[in-house]
Amino acid sequence: MTGPRETVGSGYSFLTTDPDLGRTIGFRKVDLARDLGRLHTWLNSEHVLPYWTQNDPLPQVRDTIDERARDDDQTLYIGYLDHTPMSYWESYWAARDRIGEYYDAEPADQGIHLLIGPPEYLGKGYASPLVTAMVAFQFQHPETRRIVTEPDARNERAIRAFERSGFERQREVELPDKTGVLMFCDRDRFEEEIV
Repeated sequence: MTGPRETVGSGYSFLTTDPDLGRTIGFRKVDLARDLGRLHTWLNSEHVLPYWTQNDPLPQVRDTIDERARDDDQTLYIGYLDHTPMSYWESYWAARDRIGEYYDAEPADQGIHLLIGPPEYLGKGYASPLVTAMVAFQFQHPETRRIVTEPDARNERAIRAFERSGFERQREVELPDKTGVLMFCDRDRFEEEIV
Protein backbone atom coordinates (compact mmCIF):
# COMPACT_ATOMS: atom_id res chain seq x y z
CA MET A 1 0.00 0.00 0.00
CA THR A 2 1.20 3.51 -0.72
CA GLY A 3 -0.07 6.91 0.27
CA PRO A 4 0.26 9.26 3.23
CA ARG A 5 -0.46 6.69 5.96
CA GLU A 6 2.14 4.28 4.61
CA THR A 7 4.72 7.04 4.28
CA VAL A 8 4.16 8.24 7.84
CA GLY A 9 4.05 4.74 9.32
CA SER A 10 6.88 3.21 7.33
CA GLY A 11 9.59 3.97 9.90
CA TYR A 12 7.85 2.42 12.88
CA SER A 13 8.84 -0.85 14.50
CA PHE A 14 5.36 -1.02 16.06
CA LEU A 15 2.22 0.98 15.36
CA THR A 16 -1.21 0.65 16.96
CA THR A 17 -4.30 2.68 17.75
CA ASP A 18 -5.39 2.87 21.36
CA PRO A 19 -9.15 2.19 21.42
CA ASP A 20 -9.82 4.35 24.49
CA LEU A 21 -7.76 7.35 23.38
CA GLY A 22 -8.61 6.94 19.70
CA ARG A 23 -5.03 7.97 19.00
CA THR A 24 -2.15 6.34 17.18
CA ILE A 25 0.84 5.11 19.22
CA GLY A 26 4.06 4.14 17.49
CA PHE A 27 7.64 3.27 18.29
CA ARG A 28 10.65 3.62 16.02
CA LYS A 29 14.27 2.90 16.76
CA VAL A 30 16.39 5.83 17.89
CA ASP A 31 18.46 7.41 15.14
CA LEU A 32 21.20 9.35 16.91
CA ALA A 33 21.62 11.92 14.13
CA ARG A 34 17.88 12.55 14.03
CA ASP A 35 17.10 12.31 17.77
CA LEU A 36 20.10 13.68 19.68
CA GLY A 37 18.70 17.20 20.06
CA ARG A 38 15.32 16.06 21.30
CA LEU A 39 16.84 13.50 23.70
CA HIS A 40 19.23 16.10 25.12
CA THR A 41 16.31 18.49 25.66
CA TRP A 42 14.09 15.81 27.20
CA LEU A 43 16.80 14.47 29.54
CA ASN A 44 17.42 18.03 30.76
CA SER A 45 13.74 18.77 31.42
CA GLU A 46 12.71 19.66 34.97
CA HIS A 47 10.21 16.80 35.20
CA VAL A 48 12.77 14.23 33.97
CA LEU A 49 15.89 15.25 35.93
CA PRO A 50 14.80 13.89 39.35
CA TYR A 51 14.47 10.39 37.91
CA TRP A 52 17.03 10.13 35.11
CA THR A 53 19.74 12.45 36.54
CA GLN A 54 21.39 12.82 33.15
CA ASN A 55 21.63 16.60 32.83
CA ASP A 56 24.81 16.24 30.83
CA PRO A 57 26.19 18.45 28.06
CA LEU A 58 25.27 17.47 24.50
CA PRO A 59 28.53 15.60 23.69
CA GLN A 60 28.14 13.42 26.78
CA VAL A 61 24.46 12.68 26.01
CA ARG A 62 25.54 11.71 22.49
CA ASP A 63 28.16 9.32 23.85
CA THR A 64 25.73 7.81 26.39
CA ILE A 65 22.95 7.26 23.84
CA ASP A 66 25.44 5.92 21.30
CA GLU A 67 26.77 3.42 23.86
CA ARG A 68 23.25 2.30 24.76
CA ALA A 69 22.26 1.99 21.11
CA ARG A 70 25.25 -0.28 20.43
CA ASP A 71 24.32 -2.59 23.34
CA ASP A 72 22.91 -5.81 21.83
CA ASP A 73 20.88 -6.42 25.00
CA GLN A 74 18.63 -3.40 24.52
CA THR A 75 16.85 -1.41 21.85
CA LEU A 76 16.14 2.31 22.13
CA TYR A 77 12.92 3.79 20.75
CA ILE A 78 11.25 7.14 20.25
CA GLY A 79 7.58 6.90 21.13
CA TYR A 80 5.00 8.75 19.06
CA LEU A 81 1.47 9.89 19.76
CA ASP A 82 -0.43 10.66 16.55
CA HIS A 83 2.90 10.67 14.70
CA THR A 84 4.45 13.27 17.01
CA PRO A 85 7.62 12.29 18.89
CA MET A 86 7.00 12.61 22.63
CA SER A 87 8.72 9.83 24.59
CA TYR A 88 11.92 7.81 24.91
CA TRP A 89 12.00 4.06 25.63
CA GLU A 90 14.60 1.46 26.44
CA SER A 91 13.49 -2.12 25.84
CA TYR A 92 16.00 -4.59 27.23
CA TRP A 93 16.64 -8.23 28.10
CA ALA A 94 16.17 -8.15 31.87
CA ALA A 95 18.23 -11.25 32.68
CA ARG A 96 21.30 -9.56 31.16
CA ASP A 97 20.59 -6.21 32.83
CA ARG A 98 21.47 -5.25 36.40
CA ILE A 99 17.81 -5.78 37.40
CA GLY A 100 18.27 -9.49 36.66
CA GLU A 101 20.33 -9.71 39.85
CA TYR A 102 17.33 -8.68 41.97
CA TYR A 103 14.89 -11.45 41.07
CA ASP A 104 14.77 -14.92 39.51
CA ALA A 105 15.03 -13.73 35.90
CA GLU A 106 14.05 -15.93 32.98
CA PRO A 107 16.17 -15.62 29.79
CA ALA A 108 13.32 -14.10 27.74
CA ASP A 109 12.14 -11.57 30.35
CA GLN A 110 12.15 -8.06 28.93
CA GLY A 111 12.33 -4.75 30.73
CA ILE A 112 11.21 -1.17 30.13
CA HIS A 113 12.64 2.25 30.93
CA LEU A 114 10.78 5.30 29.69
CA LEU A 115 10.38 9.01 29.90
CA ILE A 116 7.77 11.40 28.58
CA GLY A 117 9.64 14.28 26.94
CA PRO A 118 7.56 17.40 26.30
CA PRO A 119 5.78 18.53 29.50
CA GLU A 120 2.55 19.23 27.62
CA TYR A 121 2.03 15.44 27.46
CA LEU A 122 2.12 15.01 31.24
CA GLY A 123 -1.06 14.48 33.26
CA LYS A 124 -3.20 13.83 30.19
CA GLY A 125 -3.67 10.08 30.65
CA TYR A 126 -1.20 9.09 27.92
CA ALA A 127 1.32 7.14 30.02
CA SER A 128 -0.77 3.99 30.57
CA PRO A 129 -1.80 3.58 26.92
CA LEU A 130 1.83 4.13 25.90
CA VAL A 131 3.07 1.53 28.39
CA THR A 132 0.34 -0.88 27.27
CA ALA A 133 1.40 -0.45 23.65
CA MET A 134 5.07 -1.07 24.47
CA VAL A 135 4.19 -4.17 26.49
CA ALA A 136 2.08 -5.50 23.61
CA PHE A 137 5.06 -4.85 21.34
CA GLN A 138 7.43 -6.70 23.69
CA PHE A 139 5.05 -9.64 24.02
CA GLN A 140 5.30 -10.15 20.28
CA HIS A 141 8.44 -12.10 21.17
CA PRO A 142 6.86 -15.55 21.64
CA GLU A 143 9.19 -16.69 24.44
CA THR A 144 8.67 -13.60 26.61
CA ARG A 145 6.31 -14.41 29.48
CA ARG A 146 7.12 -11.45 31.75
CA ILE A 147 7.96 -7.76 31.41
CA VAL A 148 9.89 -6.09 34.22
CA THR A 149 10.31 -2.49 35.28
CA GLU A 150 11.76 -0.70 38.28
CA PRO A 151 10.53 2.91 38.40
CA ASP A 152 11.96 5.25 41.00
CA ALA A 153 10.01 4.71 44.24
CA ARG A 154 9.33 8.48 44.39
CA ASN A 155 7.66 8.47 40.97
CA GLU A 156 4.09 7.58 41.92
CA ARG A 157 2.74 8.72 38.54
CA ALA A 158 4.92 6.20 36.72
CA ILE A 159 4.07 3.45 39.19
CA ARG A 160 0.32 4.06 38.72
CA ALA A 161 0.73 4.06 34.92
CA PHE A 162 2.51 0.70 35.09
CA GLU A 163 -0.19 -0.70 37.40
CA ARG A 164 -2.95 0.39 35.01
CA SER A 165 -1.05 -1.43 32.25
CA GLY A 166 -1.00 -4.75 34.11
CA PHE A 167 2.14 -4.51 36.25
CA GLU A 168 2.11 -5.67 39.85
CA ARG A 169 4.41 -4.35 42.57
CA GLN A 170 6.83 -6.92 43.94
CA ARG A 171 9.05 -5.00 46.35
CA GLU A 172 11.44 -2.09 46.63
CA VAL A 173 14.98 -2.71 45.43
CA GLU A 174 18.09 -0.68 46.24
CA LEU A 175 19.79 0.00 42.90
CA PRO A 176 23.09 1.90 42.55
CA ASP A 177 21.33 5.11 41.47
CA LYS A 178 17.88 4.89 43.09
CA THR A 179 15.41 3.01 45.20
CA GLY A 180 13.23 1.32 42.61
CA VAL A 181 9.92 -0.49 42.79
CA LEU A 182 10.34 -3.86 41.13
CA MET A 183 7.21 -4.58 39.08
CA PHE A 184 6.20 -7.51 36.86
CA CYS A 185 3.67 -7.79 34.05
CA ASP A 186 2.73 -11.40 33.33
CA ARG A 187 1.74 -12.26 29.74
CA ASP A 188 -1.38 -14.25 30.70
CA ARG A 189 -2.74 -11.53 32.99
CA PHE A 190 -1.94 -8.84 30.41
CA GLU A 191 -3.72 -10.69 27.61
CA GLU A 192 -6.74 -11.56 29.80
CA GLU A 193 -7.22 -8.28 31.66
CA ILE A 194 -5.54 -5.44 29.76
CA VAL A 195 -5.74 -5.96 26.00
